[in-house]
Amino acid sequence: MGDKKLGAFLMIVVLNTAMGLCQQIAIQNKSLVVNGRAGKVSVLVLSGRTFVDLQELADVSGGALTIQGGQLIVKLPSPNESSSPSASASSEQTDTTALSRDFMKAGIEEINLLREWASPLANAIQNGYPISDAWVAAYRGKASNGLHLASATVSTSGDQNAYQLLSKEFSNVSGWSEHLVEAFKSMNAAQYSTSDTALREDPMSQKIVSCAHSLASMLANGVFQDDGSCQ
Repeated sequence: MGDKKLGAFLMIVVLNTAMGLCQQIAIQNKSLVVNGRAGKVSVLVLSGRTFVDLQELADVSGGALTIQGGQLIVKLPSPNESSSPSASASSEQTDTTALSRDFMKAGIEEINLLREWASPLANAIQNGYPISDAWVAAYRGKASNGLHLASATVSTSGDQNAYQLLSKEFSNVSGWSEHLVEAFKSMNAAQYSTSDTALREDPMSQKIVSCAHSLASMLANGVFQDDGSCQ
């Protein structure tokens, strides 16, 4: 084979090899998470394998890259040293007054269910509308289910303490409801109808309203606090 032909052949081989490598090599920007710390890095994908720049790896992890005597030394922090979301969650759980997000959501929903139970009942009493056990039981069932759902979300000491107050409010509304229904049964609707003022001044009604306000404030702030309103 002549020199020109050999040179042309070698050039074709080189070009084919280079084109093959280009098809296998790809540089991409990826999100990398190390010990809970996230950041963007440039990665080199070669023949199905992924390579990361050591300096970028150290930067994302909060570590350091040094060169000593021709050696590359990478120091990465331990999981306990990183400010990861899981570490923050663990720190939050050590606070005995903190409420979890799931419990706060379930607690607020339960307060709404109790309000939906008490308000129509009060309206019926004020206007002398007929009240049946089945009608009241439907509201009670929804509020009872909501209380069970709140119980399932308890995960902190603050949740547990707040749940006790939420349960107390349920008991107060339940007792108040039973009292009104029994009183209604003993009289006809016209005799038992009452004014809005008289109902608001009822001690049990006032206690229920006061407890509801206290619970709503506590759940909104995400911190357990007992001001005695629900006792």
